Amino acid sequence: MKTPSRLAKLTAKIDDRTPAHRDRAIDGLRALALLAVPTGHWLLGGFTLDTGSGLHNASPLATFGALAPASWILQMLGIFFLVGGYSSYLSYQRRKGLTRQWVTGRLTRLGRPVLGVTAVWALLLPTLHHGFGVPTATLHTASTLVVQPLWFVGVYAVITALTPYCVRASKRLGFWAAAPLLGSVAVVDFLRYGPYADAMPSWLSLLNLLPGWMFAYQLGVSWADKRLGRREAWLLLAGGAALFAALLLAFHYPTSMVGVPGEARTNSHPPSLLVLALAAAQSGAAILLRDKLARLLRRPALWAPVVIINLSAMTILCWHQTAMLAAAVPASYFGEIPGLTTAPDTTGWILARMAWMPLFAGLLVAIAKFAQPLETPWDRTGITRRVAVGVLATGFAYFALVA
Repeated sequence: MKTPSRLAKLTAKIDDRTPAHRDRAIDGLRALALLAVPTGHWLLGGFTLDTGSGLHNASPLATFGALAPASWILQMLGIFFLVGGYSSYLSYQRRKGLTRQWVTGRLTRLGRPVLGVTAVWALLLPTLHHGFGVPTATLHTASTLVVQPLWFVGVYAVITALTPYCVRASKRLGFWAAAPLLGSVAVVDFLRYGPYADAMPSWLSLLNLLPGWMFAYQLGVSWADKRLGRREAWLLLAGGAALFAALLLAFHYPTSMVGVPGEARTNSHPPSLLVLALAAAQSGAAILLRDKLARLLRRPALWAPVVIINLSAMTILCWHQTAMLAAAVPASYFGEIPGLTTAPDTTGWILARMAWMPLFAGLLVAIAKFAQPLETPWDRTGITRRVAVGVLATGFAYFALVA
């Protein structure tokens, strides 16, 4: 009986400390998008085991194409960029110093956790290999998984630095400030998938990287700027859904929102027009449901988890793959374990992986207690330690991406 009482007191305390002006709906949307990242990676990130007990990445989507529609729900980066643009606009408007100082502060907050996780893994790699005999194949697989969500932080950092220009665009064009970004991605998709595809250079798709993810961010800026209301939200929802259906049915875009091993085309790396269509529909729905969500989150029991998730945002993004690896790497010593080290090509694997999810979540909570201080300012960290962290992070990046 003591535990429920303590939990009730904790949720009430968090609710009481929340400022009245806090936008609970925005925090709720961010928390939802954050949770979708580890959920998607944990459900779709399988392994196979080689004869030397080395782990290799595998995806159930390669066998179960019917699961692809699940990625339409789990791919919520559009919502994350939407609320990111919304929050950045408000923060930018409240700034007291120079624009350069504001940008530097935002980028520092994003960079600290990334440097922290990569530096820690730079120390873990030789320890795991020489101290515990973990195969090199497993270390390469682990490095790839750890780096996988960090590209998102890099793109988000670049877009955050462009916030002043997004604000100007919103002031000038309002809701339609995002239209040129959509048009840019449409043109690139036409060139790389249309009748002239064979003549296009391989790097052309990279031109979608910035406008593709900036689209929802710009919508968020315009939303916070009160240039995007319910009427525009209905247009986003209906237009995004229609475009999404047309791209799938008439233009035969890949069904999955994430990459599938063996497939020549992918929607997310870099983003295709299908990603923007989904982001538009999701953004429209989020804006329309904002008031209902805000009322729902007035309940302390629902609001407390949202606060905790938001406070751990970068920790969740940077360390959730480590949590899964913390279970899979030790399991590889025991051979094939359903849902962990067996190939993700049976229905039994799917059920077993779902059973492992609570363990992954528990490991992430345990890791967060160690990792969360990396999100706070490094005021007591001297120049020598900062340089050492930078060197370690660079070494890990080389191993993960080049070696």
